Amino acid sequence: MYNWKGRDALKNIKPYSPGKGIDEVKAELGLEEVYKMASNENPLGPAKTALEAISNALQDVHIYPDGSSGKLKKAIGEKYGVYVDEIIVGNGSDEIIKLIAESFLNEDSNLIMGDPSFSEYDYAGNLMGAEVIKVPLIDQAFDLEGILEAITINTKIIALCNPNNPTGTVIDKENLLSFIDRVPNNIIVILDEAYGEYAGVDFYSGINLIKAGKGNILVLRTFSKIFGLAALRVGYGVANKNLIEWILRAKEPFNVNYLAQVGAEAAINDNKHIEDSLELNERGKTYLSEQFVKRGFIVTPSGANFLWVDTRLDSQLLFQELLKKGYVIRPGYVFGADTFIRVTIDKAEVNLGFIMALDEIIKEI
Repeated sequence: MYNWKGRDALKNIKPYSPGKGIDEVKAELGLEEVYKMASNENPLGPAKTALEAISNALQDVHIYPDGSSGKLKKAIGEKYGVYVDEIIVGNGSDEIIKLIAESFLNEDSNLIMGDPSFSEYDYAGNLMGAEVIKVPLIDQAFDLEGILEAITINTKIIALCNPNNPTGTVIDKENLLSFIDRVPNNIIVILDEAYGEYAGVDFYSGINLIKAGKGNILVLRTFSKIFGLAALRVGYGVANKNLIEWILRAKEPFNVNYLAQVGAEAAINDNKHIEDSLELNERGKTYLSEQFVKRGFIVTPSGANFLWVDTRLDSQLLFQELLKKGYVIRPGYVFGADTFIRVTIDKAEVNLGFIMALDEIIKEI
């Protein structure tokens, strides 16, 4: 009889639950069609340029990838006007979050985040045995004053998703700059901009702060959302080169596979795909928002490709009933918001079908 005992810090961690996959739902419920509106993926899929680049690269998969992701870093640097040594590429931005935690957190430190927000920060803090301080949102947005008040001498990291997941709310430029000015320089501020491409022309990226010489800012972005490469797992971080050097010490060699690097390099400059994705998202966001409001729901203004909606109904019940009709959404109860649902914006026909299914459920409950 074995009696394994791991680190005490792991007792606070629950394995991540990614939600039900399409094949799983089809098999479980005997459905022919299932629409996944839970994971904020791009319904247009990846850019054709990315697929062509990946196809052309298949013959080289017997060779180890570039451990530094040099070509992809160069493409990212050129797009945003930053230096290659200010960039780190990861196996999804999730890996970079974990690397940051491994680089800077321990049992004597703490990480501050909003609540609800992206659970990976909670996981990363707990993994390292650090205290995770969660500051409740106000009106579905970060309580920046509350976060500042929560800072202690042990605070190492503040994590802000901008736009936030699951609420979609955006921190405007004035409030962001005011906040950053009041954070001590020895605290790393992560600005997770996974949905930044969706946030609109007025969105103020933290990359501007890094270019202006702010050394404690780390911006995260991903190819999983608007670029449609979620299965390839590739994300990146931008920060002062000294901060990047510390994080690289914790990085595994060959962490990003070759096809992911090639696909991301092609996708980052495919402006036509980005424009088409934004147009589809804006149309779908307008349609779904109007439909939710007509039904008496409260819709949080979103700078992302999803909507956070207070249905005033049991989100767990809605999730189960929508599942039976082939629509997978993210129920708010997993975020501690029992009447909310998070719905990924999809193609017009899927959005319409979702609303029709929702109406049928509302009549039945």
